[in-house]
Amino acid sequence: MAMNNIFGLFANSPFKPIQRHSEKVTECCSYLVDFFEATFEGDWEAAEKIRERISETEKEADILKRDIRLKLPRGLFMPIARTDLLELTTQQDKLANYAKDISGRMLGRRCAFPKSMEDAFMAFLCCSLDATVQANRVITEMDNLLETGFKGREFDLVSQMINQLDSIEDDTDHMQVQLRLDLRDQEDKFSPVDVMFLYKILEWIGVLADQAQRVGSRIELMLARA
Repeated sequence: MAMNNIFGLFANSPFKPIQRHSEKVTECCSYLVDFFEATFEGDWEAAEKIRERISETEKEADILKRDIRLKLPRGLFMPIARTDLLELTTQQDKLANYAKDISGRMLGRRCAFPKSMEDAFMAFLCCSLDATVQANRVITEMDNLLETGFKGREFDLVSQMINQLDSIEDDTDHMQVQLRLDLRDQEDKFSPVDVMFLYKILEWIGVLADQAQRVGSRIELMLARA
């Protein structure tokens, strides 16, 4: 029986819940743009409200994650192991957790980057968030990949998308290095504790891209096993 006919036997794709979870995770991360813009303005009240939105979205992602763990059928006749799908969900869920942690720690310290670094920092943040968006795009393609039997043009497309994800993550590494150099030149404007905190924020933003790349690597591993 052809793969697409087998796929038609199922009422719902096993990837649909994972795709919904990925979309919610990506939404959660996207609020960091507005959050940091509020910190640049020194509007910590607005930042707190956006942080609450991030927290609520992260909770919604957690609910979707639990539903996947509880309801993902066993014994699916498909070339993807159930354990791989669960691990993929775990990896992408960490992105929402990181977004919540970053906003929470920033709000707790209330120490903003200097004006001269704002544009470069936002470019760095948006590049890291591009990685989360790219990971979501790869997840979105999984249904089409399943229907084609994990081969052909769709397989090549997904492989290219994962390579693009790696490239985005590499770009964030270079941007982070430059931002650290910029911050080093302005260390005397901050207390030692605040300086170390800002270095940590740069590290945590970079972790978003790193984690998105791990999602891509998990998918790549799944494809290699299929």
